[in-house]
Amino acid sequence: MNSLRTQPTSLPQSAPVASRAGVGIAELGVFTLTALVVSMPSGLLPFGLCLLLGSLVGWRSLRAGIAARSGALRAVGWLTVVVIAMSLLSIALFEHGLRDVDNRSRFLVLPWAALWAYALQPRQVWLWRGALAGVFAAMLIALLQVMNGADRAEGFTNAIVFADIALMLLVVVAFCRPVGAVRWLVAAGVAAVVVIVLSGSRGVWLALLATVGVLAWGAPWHSARMRLLTFVGGAVLAVGVVVSVPALTDQMRLGELQSDLQRYEVGDSDSSAGARIERLHVAWDTLRAHPLTGVGVGRFDDAMRELPVCSSGTWLLRCHLGHAHNDLAEWGATQGVPGLLLLIAVYGVPLWVFVRLHRRSGQVQFRGPAAAGVMIVISYALCGLTQSMFAHQVSASFYSAMVGILVGLAARQAQPAMPKAVGNA
Repeated sequence: MNSLRTQPTSLPQSAPVASRAGVGIAELGVFTLTALVVSMPSGLLPFGLCLLLGSLVGWRSLRAGIAARSGALRAVGWLTVVVIAMSLLSIALFEHGLRDVDNRSRFLVLPWAALWAYALQPRQVWLWRGALAGVFAAMLIALLQVMNGADRAEGFTNAIVFADIALMLLVVVAFCRPVGAVRWLVAAGVAAVVVIVLSGSRGVWLALLATVGVLAWGAPWHSARMRLLTFVGGAVLAVGVVVSVPALTDQMRLGELQSDLQRYEVGDSDSSAGARIERLHVAWDTLRAHPLTGVGVGRFDDAMRELPVCSSGTWLLRCHLGHAHNDLAEWGATQGVPGLLLLIAVYGVPLWVFVRLHRRSGQVQFRGPAAAGVMIVISYALCGLTQSMFAHQVSASFYSAMVGILVGLAARQAQPAMPKAVGNA
């Protein structure tokens, strides 16, 4: 079936008033999540208020959702328990403060948002509309910031997170879109590319390429060869435009990347790319020295102090970045081999859940909340090659909230195709 609605357009007239109000609050919540996440300071606060208020107003629905004992919701719930437990264990081992696990505590939103979306069943179209509004607002903010003299568009966070979240909004637009919304998809794609270019972020391009590749492969063309040629041709054309237009090359910092690598080859790590490579080496050395515990959650800078240049009296920015700029390096250095396994679970468990739910949903095309969830997880993992995705409040919170909501919507959508499914009433 091609319909992507996750619940009937309206509730039955006999539905309790609290349930009606809860659904309305939930739809406002999913809209604000995607519309405001990078469009205003503290952009996740409105969603948090809707999450709390919707849970209070629709508590009977949430109680029924718990009683349904959905396997998908249990999976993300246990994942959260393990993440929090291992973070608390790290605190106990190293006697660090609770503030060091602040971003890990955002995983508590994951099962809550999943149950909230599963029980209240906000319509998917509001998630899509919010993502459209969010990516267009991000483009406007990026244009205004660069026109006002900023070297890189940052929104209200930092340039890398700004670009990463813009891509995630594009993923939601692409895979949660209603039938016949191709023009909106193209417009959102242009807006996201503008944000990424103006942000000067380079690590996000691989995730964008993966998103476009999946969209091209799922295009309604009968010839696989035509889909492949279109994708490859478009990629080659884009690279040609970037290389041939000096302004784009400068804005994307491609010349700077080449210069950074040349400096690193002669032993100078005091550059953007050089600092990243240096941190990878530090992470590997730390993992070998502390394979079971790492140096403690949120304490990657402690590992950096082992470098002579960072232990001297001179303050250097590259010694105090706060994280490893790579997910594997960050989790491995701070929590050892168990941290690496935990990171695999953080991405692998939701990915496994989404793949199963998509297969059960009855969707012919690769669209819907489960498909969007698959691509959100993959995009986060790819962006995590050049950024510590859970070391920043916005990206960590958005992952927990978005994955939770998509799990809840996908679990509800998959029910009609499952034997003895519980109804939506």
